[in-house]
Amino acid sequence: MATKPGIPKGTRDFSPIEMAKRNYIFDTIRSVYALYGFQQIETPAMENLSTLMGKYGEEGDKLLFKILNSGNFLSGLQPEELAGEGTNKLAARLCEKGLRYDLTVPFARYVVQHREELTLPFRRYQIQPVWRADRPQKGRYREFYQCDADVVGSDSLLSEVELMQIVDTVFSRFGIRVCIKLNNRKILTGIAEMIGEADKIVDITVAMDKLDKIGLDNVNAELAAAGIGGEAIARLQPIITMSGSNAEKIAVMKQVLAGSETGMKGIGECEFVLDTLAALGLNNAIELDLTLARGLNYYTGCIFEVKALDVQIGSITGGGRYDNLTGIFGLPGVSGVGISFGADRIFDVLNQLDLYPRETTTGTQLMFVNFGAAEAAWCLPVMASVRAAGIRCEIYPDAAKMKKQMGYANAKCIPFVALVGETEMQEGRVTLKNMETGEQTSATVDELIAAVGGNR
Repeated sequence: MATKPGIPKGTRDFSPIEMAKRNYIFDTIRSVYALYGFQQIETPAMENLSTLMGKYGEEGDKLLFKILNSGNFLSGLQPEELAGEGTNKLAARLCEKGLRYDLTVPFARYVVQHREELTLPFRRYQIQPVWRADRPQKGRYREFYQCDADVVGSDSLLSEVELMQIVDTVFSRFGIRVCIKLNNRKILTGIAEMIGEADKIVDITVAMDKLDKIGLDNVNAELAAAGIGGEAIARLQPIITMSGSNAEKIAVMKQVLAGSETGMKGIGECEFVLDTLAALGLNNAIELDLTLARGLNYYTGCIFEVKALDVQIGSITGGGRYDNLTGIFGLPGVSGVGISFGADRIFDVLNQLDLYPRETTTGTQLMFVNFGAAEAAWCLPVMASVRAAGIRCEIYPDAAKMKKQMGYANAKCIPFVALVGETEMQEGRVTLKNMETGEQTSATVDELIAAVGGNR
């Protein structure tokens, strides 16, 4: 018996209706990006592994899908080398390429490689799939799409303000209520200095970034396991559990971080973004969240994360400022800031809340019944006129029984069916059936277009 085919865990097939929904997501995001002057690029699905390794921290490196070299990838390796090499060292020898983990690092590579062609500041957006060798679970996939927008070549905080406006506009158009969370890596650095653990900044941010997932007790346990002392952990607690308005949090942190130049700079950056957005007025709430850490090591300034308020799911958008990323590729001094919409999680949220516009999932609007060769030939120029008017239509390909053809229309949720027999051909008219009400009317081609087009 043949093995039943399947797909890898953490990946999905998408039906025509699901693809219509996904395209609604992509088109909405793409249109908002264009409103703010962003231009689209694409990069390859695979990058040189040297481009990807070391950019996401130790945990991120473990989640990279690595591609075995083509041909005899074991050539030149001795058995004892295979047994003795560490996993990362062995992977480096067997794999020269990997699937991209996100779109930001490939974008940094793109900026460096095409520097002479770009006009800075460069505003780009990119909508493509990424891959992570993560444990699949609800809302977490191994293959998923990201919808990124980045500004490079400017350190102006107006870029952060505009990106938050984009987030607010996109989710307002979707009808999803969200909370935009804001923090700053400089604040986190200041906190690490304040508790006397400046050299443990990476351990602190990695642990704090898991607060929503594992809870405060487990975060404290991870901090202790990383060698952070009990007194330092105790001094961290009031910050982790801080509540109040954004202004109140800012006021408290100005006192807490008064002795940290870096921390105070982070407070000032957040204050500017929050005050500017308050004056502009957003549809969604924005909150200073001092526990937000964003685990990726390349963030250096403001960081963002977006949570849906009406659905239990992880963050559906994230991003931040990264001043040092292009320097890794030999182009220092180019600051950047970006956001990434998680299209797959947004897809799940829209499904759960049933927020898709009706026209999004409507495919064919009008089907012509096939009564035979002569009737089909008469219908073809009519269909050309209907399509020229922007109406999606098709003809059943075979002169099958009426019951079968109508069953096909019902199965595809086609709202209108056109029937053309000898009488209609002689009169130059079409019998139009509304599949929802069952009503039938005789119509000219122009009347047909008006009737179907008016119900879009």
